[in-house]
Amino acid sequence: SLMVDVTGQTRKEKVILPSYLQGKKTNTIPNKKIEDPASGKVSISSLATRQDLTSFHLIPPRVTFGVLKEGCTYATTVIMKNVGVNFSRFRVKQPPPHTGLRVMYTPGPVAAGLQVELEIEIFAMLIGGKDTGGLEEVSHNIEILTETETLLLPVKANILC
Repeated sequence: SLMVDVTGQTRKEKVILPSYLQGKKTNTIPNKKIEDPASGKVSISSLATRQDLTSFHLIPPRVTFGVLKEGCTYATTVIMKNVGVNFSRFRVKQPPPHTGLRVMYTPGPVAAGLQVELEIEIFAMLIGGKDTGGLEEVSHNIEILTETETLLLPVKANILC
């Protein structure tokens, strides 16, 4: 229960569930084209009234690398889960080279209920030539294009000069 903690005592503050458990879709842009005749559609009458048949969730919904040493490469994994009822395809729009970011993944369709791993890699480098007091912040939204929407994965890091 969310009303008591692990010791059985009543909670003093409210439990905040992650956005992917609440069903909220953060950082998404709907696509204009909804109907794709080449995609595998489920034609079951009980699902015919549902609009959002393909949907992905990112776990975690944002990546924060923290403080990074200049000249080193760091990587983390983001899980992209298909929570819809159809298989769906996606592609990742690679970030510009000056950000130092790169996304590695295996392309192809993702069946309903399955997930793929996106490996986010960053090469910590300074963009500007000016002195910023020891830290420079790198921030970029990685665009993941699906059949129905564009997901934005915010990535942040601080590079130690």
